[in-house]
Amino acid sequence: MTRLVGTGVIMGEATRHDVGEVLIVTGMSGAGRSTAANALEDLDWYVVDNLPPQMLKPLLDLTELAGGVLPRVAVVVDVRGRDLFSDLPDAMRALRERRQIRVMFLDASDEVLVRRFEAVRRPHPLQGDGTILDGIRRERTRLAAVRESADVIIDTSSYNIHQLATNVADLFTEAGAARHTVTLQSFGFKYGLPPDADLVADMRFLPNPFWDEQLRPFTGEDDEVRDYVLSQEGAQEFLDAYSAALRPVLEGYQRENKSHSVVAVGCTGGKHRSVVMVRELAQRLASVPGVAVRVTHRDLGRE
Repeated sequence: MTRLVGTGVIMGEATRHDVGEVLIVTGMSGAGRSTAANALEDLDWYVVDNLPPQMLKPLLDLTELAGGVLPRVAVVVDVRGRDLFSDLPDAMRALRERRQIRVMFLDASDEVLVRRFEAVRRPHPLQGDGTILDGIRRERTRLAAVRESADVIIDTSSYNIHQLATNVADLFTEAGAARHTVTLQSFGFKYGLPPDADLVADMRFLPNPFWDEQLRPFTGEDDEVRDYVLSQEGAQEFLDAYSAALRPVLEGYQRENKSHSVVAVGCTGGKHRSVVMVRELAQRLASVPGVAVRVTHRDLGRE
């Protein structure tokens, strides 16, 4: 007999059930893994922190025996596992041959990571006798293969801990029965491309409401700007054509078990045109089967 301590469940070894969702949380040190894990735990995920990759299979065996007792399991795996961490890519491949798992990779720019380590006055786990930046570069090299195979990549460079927790909560609660969540994100080119974008569209082919003194104080969330942008030549044609082009992409992502994507739509400052077009695209894509649509405005309010 196999007894699950603390669950009130006793089952024979031959009794196995499929566990629900399994999520591996990994990424760069200082990018917010702990914050993401806490957010998942608040959503009633069963979270295991700092698990060596070699323990992933035994853990999943346990969750299968537990049946519905542990419907959603998140496992934080990172370089704190030292030399054991190097087995993570092989462990992930072996698990994916057996069942469907998802991998969430948290990242941030080198500059931001250095600032975060300096703020807490802690060394990077891989810096050794070198600098914090040396440790970050070593970690990027070790994580390259894991990042490449991740299902969800979140760049936390511009997030505080509350914004990251909200992002994780939105990502893992809004989707419901959806097989794929697409985030439509407006942004300003003057502030740089979103590093986690899968697709990027440029709205600078439309006249800029910024140069209209009556419209300048408003944003793309206001009717005055929306009406102006959508009345411009090419605006409706773009929305119709781009939403039609995105449908087979989103359907293909589902077939390939890619659970999340980011479609970034930019204009100069991320205040007017991109905001309008993201909102309009969201309405058009809301009817795609199996897809949940999220809308975020990265740079709205920066001007």
